[in-house]
Amino acid sequence: MSLHPDASRAKPDRVTGIAHIFAATGYSIGGIRRLWQETAFRHIVLGLPVCTGVLALAGARVPDYCVLVILFFGLVATEALNTAIECIVDHLAPHWAEFARDAKDLGSLATMCMLAANGVFVGHVVWRAISA
Repeated sequence: MSLHPDASRAKPDRVTGIAHIFAATGYSIGGIRRLWQETAFRHIVLGLPVCTGVLALAGARVPDYCVLVILFFGLVATEALNTAIECIVDHLAPHWAEFARDAKDLGSLATMCMLAANGVFVGHVVWRAISA
């Protein structure tokens, strides 16, 4: 008897060449669908137009918007990795385990650092506007 619920399923064949690009796009869309189930991700998505509006009110320049988008994608990537860690940990440790707590705490810390980086940047743009 297998411990994994999908153990009876065969591993899919490896996709190569140009088909890999289409397959990878499909995998990424699947990742976005999965990530959308996370409340934190939905908050992040709502934060982008809010921060864009704050930058607009502060008279931000084009490079400011570029940095905001880069930081936003960094935050999304970090949240995606944090969610992946949580999925794996929940599978490996359905009950409490120290390694599970540590892994989840570290993933949360990474997300918090990216949230802080976004906040510091938006704060900098606003500060620049009010001190000009």
